[in-house]
Amino acid sequence: MRSTQSRPPFPANCMKNLILGTAGHIDHGKTSLVTSLTGVDTDRLPEEKSRGITIELGFAGLDLPGGIHFGIVDVPGHEKFVRSMVAGVGGMDMVMLVIAADEGVMPQTREHLDICQLLGVRKGLVALTKSDLVDPDWLDLVVEEVREFLVGSFLEGAPVIPVSSRTGSGIDHLKDELGLIARSLDQKRREGPYRLPVDRVFTLAGFGTVVTGTLLSGTVAVGEEAEVLPSGLPCRIRGIQAHGAKVETGVAGTRLALNLQGIDHYQVRRGDVVVPKGVYRTTRSVDVYLNHLASAPRSLKHRSVLRLHSATYEVSATVILFDRDVLVPGESAYAQLRLAHPVLLLNGDPFVLRASSPSATVAGGRILDPSPPDRRRRSVEALELLENLSSGAEMESIAGMVFGSLLSGITHAEISARSGITSRRLEAALAALLATGEIVQVVRDPKKYLSRESFSALCDLLVDVMHGYFAQNPLKEGISKEELKTRIPSRSDVRFFTPCLAALEKEGRAMAERDHVRLAGRKAGVETVHADIHQQILLELEKGGTEPPFLEEICSLLQIPEKLALEHLALLVVEGEVVKLKSTIFYRPGPLARLEELLITFLKEKGEITPAEFREITGLSRKFMIPVLEYFDARKVTIRLGDKRGLRRK
Repeated sequence: MRSTQSRPPFPANCMKNLILGTAGHIDHGKTSLVTSLTGVDTDRLPEEKSRGITIELGFAGLDLPGGIHFGIVDVPGHEKFVRSMVAGVGGMDMVMLVIAADEGVMPQTREHLDICQLLGVRKGLVALTKSDLVDPDWLDLVVEEVREFLVGSFLEGAPVIPVSSRTGSGIDHLKDELGLIARSLDQKRREGPYRLPVDRVFTLAGFGTVVTGTLLSGTVAVGEEAEVLPSGLPCRIRGIQAHGAKVETGVAGTRLALNLQGIDHYQVRRGDVVVPKGVYRTTRSVDVYLNHLASAPRSLKHRSVLRLHSATYEVSATVILFDRDVLVPGESAYAQLRLAHPVLLLNGDPFVLRASSPSATVAGGRILDPSPPDRRRRSVEALELLENLSSGAEMESIAGMVFGSLLSGITHAEISARSGITSRRLEAALAALLATGEIVQVVRDPKKYLSRESFSALCDLLVDVMHGYFAQNPLKEGISKEELKTRIPSRSDVRFFTPCLAALEKEGRAMAERDHVRLAGRKAGVETVHADIHQQILLELEKGGTEPPFLEEICSLLQIPEKLALEHLALLVVEGEVVKLKSTIFYRPGPLARLEELLITFLKEKGEITPAEFREITGLSRKFMIPVLEYFDARKVTIRLGDKRGLRRK
């Protein structure tokens, strides 16, 4: 890659590297203005030369006093090429909105400003081009019109600078204002792994495949192993150019050309992303905070199909609205976007959504969870987690992810990828949650966490397994560790077995002896099943009907120890004579079936039921009502909808 720069660049550590993008209506002079600023004609295609319009993204560099370097991205203004324009906005630090003085605000002026706002651009100015073509009075009117147009946008109050690319008038003033804004901006984060979304692919004789793009984060160095997502094709960084000069490393906020070794140019395209090998994972669904533009022509319905644009990616997306069926223009909501093919999206990434017919930008927002689990619509827990992610409540977000992982657990890497929290803050938050006991680290390498509630549930499950095992094998003193380990649920991790067993030993509930585990205090032969105890338990449960005696009451009525009662009950559960709701509540199948029939009949008629209504139709007291409702939830008869329940669809 031969250098085209006539003088060496500033050293990277002395420069502030920023991306400046153009925006504006077709034929308002964006490309001519870039040429006046930099001396570079960014229209490189023959078709662009012959038609006199920009079709593809163009690039140039601009050095300003004080060690400021702009990588300028010149975008097309025609409505047919908005797709290319959106790809150019990704990575912009500031925008130069170009409006021709002889025409004023036009349709693509409005759409480009909407796109910049939705994609999180927060700084910029207005260049009022062709100012030499209008008289001073008209120019003053246009300036006022532009300022009124910008009210309520991120450019409200921004400088509006009349310029002429033909005469050079105002160009120096424009550079001064660009420099002032640049000094107020922070550079992109250089920590963490790098990401370079590809906006152009070509080949050079003697070099092979070259891709260009804006480095969104991190630092990339010559010789690094890399991969291209979403294909996962491996490659190596053979060479790097930053603003036309050969460098050994590229830093975030810089436009780069990467020479990729080990991959052919036809295997890469715009929308791919070059990343370190084995660090990132693509996704097919993302949870988002969605802003529906007030100017959108119609409401956005649940399951609408739109085009998602983020960085240089474009992909079809189905919009799943979590808490409503319709989002009217001007409203915002949490949603999930289900993508037609995998792309790389991370927490905090901005995006826009465009409709195809008619072609228009209708919504946008930012990614909250780039790898969400399956979520139920109107789930209170899901909405709470997304609210915490949106508000930046880090402790609550992390706790929500751990609790939401249920018995599966979640790794340190998954929390980091989904939350977008920096490594140092993530470690501090996890340490605080571990100290309170809200979460438990169950695997050391790689770090994996469960909520205290899920960890306790797994421990209880192992105890229940042992009770059932000994009820069927009363003469055995212990169960083999390997057999007990197989009872860990398939959605969990078998590595959870060791910490669970250690916790049971610490609590005095189980004892591990060599290759076997036994319940604490249990000896062989003591639990021999007696038919009379079986029958007495069944009789007492039958007499209780829909409010059977608790475990403690059974023990009192029959004058037997709790352990013996539990062993008989466990066997009765295995035999199908008894149904276990909780560790202390057992039912005969008949009364439960009658309660289920009452519940289903009510739900088919009314659609939803509150706990109070359930108590009214069944006559159950609170100590039975809640466990019974939770039992039907667990059996997937019902589904919880906030404080109500509905009939789960089969």
